[in-house]
Amino acid sequence: MPIGPAIDDLHFSDEPTVDDVPGPRSTDLLERQREVDSNAVAYPRRIPIALDEARGATVRDADGNTFLDFFAGIGVLNVGHSNPYVLDGVKDQLDAVTHTIDFPTEARVDLIDKLREIAPGGLQGSSNVVFGGPSGSDAIEGSIKLAKQHTGRHGLLAFEGAYHGTTAGALSLTAARKYKTDYSPLLADAVHVPYPDTATGTDGDSEAVSCSRALDAVKRKFEDPYGGHESPAGIWVEPIQGEGGINVPPAEFLGGLRDIADDNDALLIVDEIQTGLGRTGEWFASDHFDVTPDAITMAKALGGSGLPIGAMLYHEDFDTWGPGGHVGTFRGNAPAMVGGIRAIEYIQEHDLLSHATDLGEFIRGRFAELAETTPEIAAVRGKGLFIGVELVDDDGSPADELVKAVQTNCYENGVLVWSAGRHGNVLRLIPPLVLTRRQAEVGTEIICEAIEECTRG
Repeated sequence: MPIGPAIDDLHFSDEPTVDDVPGPRSTDLLERQREVDSNAVAYPRRIPIALDEARGATVRDADGNTFLDFFAGIGVLNVGHSNPYVLDGVKDQLDAVTHTIDFPTEARVDLIDKLREIAPGGLQGSSNVVFGGPSGSDAIEGSIKLAKQHTGRHGLLAFEGAYHGTTAGALSLTAARKYKTDYSPLLADAVHVPYPDTATGTDGDSEAVSCSRALDAVKRKFEDPYGGHESPAGIWVEPIQGEGGINVPPAEFLGGLRDIADDNDALLIVDEIQTGLGRTGEWFASDHFDVTPDAITMAKALGGSGLPIGAMLYHEDFDTWGPGGHVGTFRGNAPAMVGGIRAIEYIQEHDLLSHATDLGEFIRGRFAELAETTPEIAAVRGKGLFIGVELVDDDGSPADELVKAVQTNCYENGVLVWSAGRHGNVLRLIPPLVLTRRQAEVGTEIICEAIEECTRG
C-alpha cells in the first residue's frame, strides 16, 4: 500500500492565483505585526504576505491569494506544507506523549535508526546521534563541544561566506559581519579561510579562489608555525554554501579537507542543516563528493512538518561524552521525531531524491538558456532543488537591487523566492521536494519573466 498521497495531490493548485497584493486582510495583519513584534522580524519587510494556510508547494494568504512557494521556510519543508502522511503521525504522537527529554521512545530510537540508515558513507551503521536544542545553531554548538573534547584544542576553522547560525559559538563560525556587529568578542581563535569560487576560480586569477588555494589556506592554519592561531580542533564546512550564494565547490574540495583533518587529528564537521535530507538530490550533500565526515549537523527539514528539532550525527568512535555531556530541555520532542521518520519514509516511497535531481536539472537548464540572452545572469549554480541564480549590473558589479526587484515582481505574480550571496545578488530557490513538474515549469517561467522585465524595462 502506498505511503501517503502522490505528490500531485498535495497542493492547492499547480498554478498561482493572485490579485493585488498585499490585500486588505494581509495589510491589516502586517500593520498589527509592525506595532507589536520585534524589529528583528525580517521576511515580511521584503515579501509583505500574511499567511493563512499551506499545502504542498503552495501557500495561501489571508486574502485568499495562492502562491507557489520556492523557498519552503528556507529549506524546512522538504516534503511540503501539511503533508498528510507526516501530520497523521505527528497528531497521533501528540495524543500519546510530547515532551520526553531523553527517555527512550519508539519515535526517538526509530529516528536514530533511520538517520544511521541514510547517513553518508562510513557513518552508515557506525554512528550515534545527539539531540540538543531545537535549532541548527544548537546542533553547531554541540559540534563545537565534540571537537574541543576530542582534541583538547579550542581553535575553530570555518570559511568565508559561511553561515552556521547566530548563537555565540555558531556565530563565531558564521562569516557575515552583519550578524556579528555589536556582539564581539565571540569565541577565541575562530578563523575563516577562502571557500573555492567555482564560477571564476583559476590558479592564475587574483580575484578568484581555486580549490588548491583554498585547501592550501586551510593547511597553513594547521601546519604553519607562524599561522597566527592555535591549530584548530575542527573544520566546519557547508558542502554547498547556502547563505553564501549556493556555492558548489569542486569535486576534490571536501576530500582535500578530509585529508587535512586526518593529518592533523582534527574533526571534519559538515553542516547539512540546509542541504540535508534530500535537498540536493542525495540524502546529504556530502554524498555528492564521496566523503565521510566525522560529524554532520542537521535541523530545518529534520522535523518533517516544520516542527523544531536539531541533531548531530557523528561517528561512534567520538561518543566519549558522559551523562549530561550535551543537553537541552527540548531534546525529546517526540512529535518532531515522528515527523522526521515519516518525512524520510515519504521521500523513500516517492523517490523524491531522483525527482529533486530531475527538477533541479530542468530549472537550472531554463535559467542557463535565459542567461544566453541576459548578460545580467552571471551564473546558475546548485544541485537538486538547491539553486542559485547570480545577477550582476551592466558593469559586472553585484546587483542586489535587481534581485529585490525580481523578488517583488515574482511575489506580485504568485511565486515566493528569496535571496542569498555575500552581496545579496543571488536568487535562492529551494522549493519543497514535492514540487510537481507543472509547478516547476510555471514557477520558473514566472521567475524568468520577472528577470526579463526587471532587466529590460
